[in-house]
Amino acid sequence: MTSLMPLTTVFPGLVWLMATLALVQGLRRAALWRVGAAAPVAWLDGLVKLPKRYLVDVHHVVARDAYASRMHAVVAGGLLAASILTALAILPPIAGFRPYWFVVALAFGVTAIGSLLVGARRYPAKQKRLSAGRFQILPVLLVAYAVGGTMTALLLAFGIGGVFAPFALALAAAGGLGLAFEVRHGPMRHAAAGALHLVAHPRPGRFEGRPDTALQPLDLDAPRLGSDMPADFTWNRLLSYDACVSCGRCEIACPAFAAGQPLNPKKLIQDLVAGLSPAEPAYAGNPYPGGRQPQGDRGPLAGLIGPDARIHPDTLWSCTTCRACVEECPMMIEHVDAVVSLRRHQTLERGALPEKAVGPVTELRQSGDPGGRPLSARTDFAAGVDLPVMAERGGAEILLWLGEGAYDLRYGRSLRALIRLLREAGVDFAVLGAEERDTGDLARRLGDEATFQALARENIATLAKYRFERIVTADPHALHALRHEYPAFGGRYTVAHHTALLLELIRAGKLNPARLPDLSVTYHDPCYLARYNGETEAPRAVLDAIGVSRSEMARSGKRAMCCGGGGGAPVSDIPGERRIPDLRMAQAAETGAGIVAVACPSCTAMLEGVTGRTAEIRDIAELLLQAVEAGR
Repeated sequence: MTSLMPLTTVFPGLVWLMATLALVQGLRRAALWRVGAAAPVAWLDGLVKLPKRYLVDVHHVVARDAYASRMHAVVAGGLLAASILTALAILPPIAGFRPYWFVVALAFGVTAIGSLLVGARRYPAKQKRLSAGRFQILPVLLVAYAVGGTMTALLLAFGIGGVFAPFALALAAAGGLGLAFEVRHGPMRHAAAGALHLVAHPRPGRFEGRPDTALQPLDLDAPRLGSDMPADFTWNRLLSYDACVSCGRCEIACPAFAAGQPLNPKKLIQDLVAGLSPAEPAYAGNPYPGGRQPQGDRGPLAGLIGPDARIHPDTLWSCTTCRACVEECPMMIEHVDAVVSLRRHQTLERGALPEKAVGPVTELRQSGDPGGRPLSARTDFAAGVDLPVMAERGGAEILLWLGEGAYDLRYGRSLRALIRLLREAGVDFAVLGAEERDTGDLARRLGDEATFQALARENIATLAKYRFERIVTADPHALHALRHEYPAFGGRYTVAHHTALLLELIRAGKLNPARLPDLSVTYHDPCYLARYNGETEAPRAVLDAIGVSRSEMARSGKRAMCCGGGGGAPVSDIPGERRIPDLRMAQAAETGAGIVAVACPSCTAMLEGVTGRTAEIRDIAELLLQAVEAGR
């Protein structure tokens, strides 16, 4: 290695050795995924679309953190380029071409800069949301490989050997082989698992520019329902958990974590990873709030949920299923799917629902409403209002789905405002009345798939009796179930949120609102409207059409914070240090707005329940009605 020729052979050979070691370590890791259940994967389609999924979809999320985006582009791009260029130099014509080695040195130099950017987030002090442990050695290995590679490439470019060559090559080998070794259990695992995860993603629709948020139906005749141990998950979901880079973006987005409830989505994913293998290194990130740190057994057949298992039941039931974690994850991991799968086993196999959730789920099973209220009472809010009923008319242009909010006196005012607007615009609509059952959203999110499927089939049978062009609802949870989850059971409908219909009526000239510039308004995005269904513009466009002074909260649109009302959280009622709606109203207060506009009955209830608030909570339909009446 002190002469020119051996170095041109040994240096590329080192990279090939790194690749071989990485492959061996990757295959050893893949053996763990094979314990999972089978899953259909469109391999060819995924491989063809991998570059786009990585460079566009993943980096769209990564780019939200400008520093991380630059760091990742430099270190990943440099590492790949330097390694590939060096590996190609195994060919004699390239190895002897000195200018080529200047290009290799440049690529390693870029890698070195990226490595320093990686290190700056961890030394001298680690960013709070990042995990430590073996991740702390990552910048050291990157710097060693990059600096050693740069020195070796420059020696070859200048035709210099001597005493410097062994040192440079040894430094590159230490860093490079160290990185390859870390593919099995260390921080480089995400690089290999992440690429394969993007190919075999369990929700490929996410890469097609449309919401792919519906829960997958559960085969109720299967021998095991839901997930209790790692082997219950499909193999590509086990793979997806290994793609986690422990960056902590999900952690800082999670409303339950912010409220001090015992949930940290990053640790949840890492517990799923650790539960698969006894050899997994110890977790070195922020724990679950509340001081509960059970460990439990490890292995493919080890139970994951229990007071003494890796995941405490309270952690499982703290999730609001808001998908903020999913929205922020740069590796596009599906945390909520994991939570619901674990809940399904707890509910259907063990009957282990939270105590306060037993009553609502039982009522759903028996009466079709979580409050046990008569279905005929759903229209009581409209006393004195002529409310057309489908059974009396046989059909209408629009079927107005009232949802559970119709039973609430406060939200009844919002529905009355909506109905007055529909009449003002001359819309042909009707409701199901006593034939409308709950969509089953609450049951499904709590893991009671059997009750959800029963309610879905009953509702679908009812809807089949009538003719209508589309369904309109003011409840985003009902919207999501009807639009995205009922099709799996044969119920395919055109479903719109009431704000989308109201905007349509304004633009068609059927509603003529006055402008209300004296009202200062901030809009709260419902999770099941913005993140689950991608609708963020229609509510804002309605507010802009009535001329209010509108300001945005720090967290808005698809990145808005949850009100705390989804996923069965209000009936699970897991205590925390604070309340999620209190945190959200504090964010609203920062805007100085006098009104928080809402577009969901759950959000209305949760935010109006905040004590000491200074802002008024009003549905967009109520604000629009005020403007329409002012314009007469």
